[in-house]
Amino acid sequence: MVHAIRIHQYGGPEAMRWEAVDVGAPGPGEIRIRHHAVGLNYIDVYHRSGSYPLAALPAVIGMEGAGEVLAVGAGVTGLEPGDRVAYANPIGAYAEERIIPAERVVKLPDAIPYQTAAAMMLQGMTAEYLLLRTFKVGPETTLLFHAAAGGVGLIACQWARHLGATIIGTVGSDEKAEQARAAGCTHVINYRRENFVERVRELTGGKGCDVVYDGIGKDTYPGSLDCLKPRGLWVSFGNASGKIEGFDLGLLATKGSLYATRPTLFTYIAKRDELVASANALFDVVARGIVTINVNQTYPLSAAADAHRDLEARRTTGSTVLLP
Repeated sequence: MVHAIRIHQYGGPEAMRWEAVDVGAPGPGEIRIRHHAVGLNYIDVYHRSGSYPLAALPAVIGMEGAGEVLAVGAGVTGLEPGDRVAYANPIGAYAEERIIPAERVVKLPDAIPYQTAAAMMLQGMTAEYLLLRTFKVGPETTLLFHAAAGGVGLIACQWARHLGATIIGTVGSDEKAEQARAAGCTHVINYRRENFVERVRELTGGKGCDVVYDGIGKDTYPGSLDCLKPRGLWVSFGNASGKIEGFDLGLLATKGSLYATRPTLFTYIAKRDELVASANALFDVVARGIVTINVNQTYPLSAAADAHRDLEARRTTGSTVLLP
């Protein structure tokens, strides 16, 4: 028997329980892995609270982890016990050990530690698809990234700096502003002291941005639309402050024939070749030092509730890792 964090009903951090679970042997196409580190992401809060309902309860939550292969099931090729692996889907990471489809993991280069991998797979591949595929960022791009000192934000800003973009980041404190600048933001807006829409207009000479990356949701809508140039793209990839209710499609017309998309990482890595390509692109920029993964908080996996409380209160910066 091993231990895992499970929820039996939706609710606050107190809904998570540290329990003994029976993992069993891997079936065809599956592997059993022992986690060395587990990533903490805001989607975990959505699963715990029921904002993103799960298939069934009780359930082990958590979307990413890194560890070693313990056993492989029938038909699995390219992986064997002892291999270092990492992943960012499917759900079930808050566990000491787990079964997972072999096609959903990627081999982890020796140069990347387990804690780094667990902190970067979901957030780093999110940055990859946002910057390289949802909108192809380059030297001519002016972009706005909300929560620039968050886990995705710090990775994305470093990567966007490498791509040559002009980066405007929003943050909620002076400490986070310094972190965002260090990560490559050209300009930083403290939204608690400044109106981010007005400031973006000033910084862009009234032209607006090519693209806005918005993982905040309710608190930044519809302001994000007012930060775009005509025919600009609003990328709503999360809702940390709450869901956007009653989206008015007509606003896209009145605010400049704007484009809008609501992407998810899991669509962008649904195919095995897309998963491998995204992971390899991430491994490359990390191995070359273009992107540094900041693991700024660690918690015991058994204390995941404390990690959730700090995450929801915006007391965390960079990435957070849970240690089995």
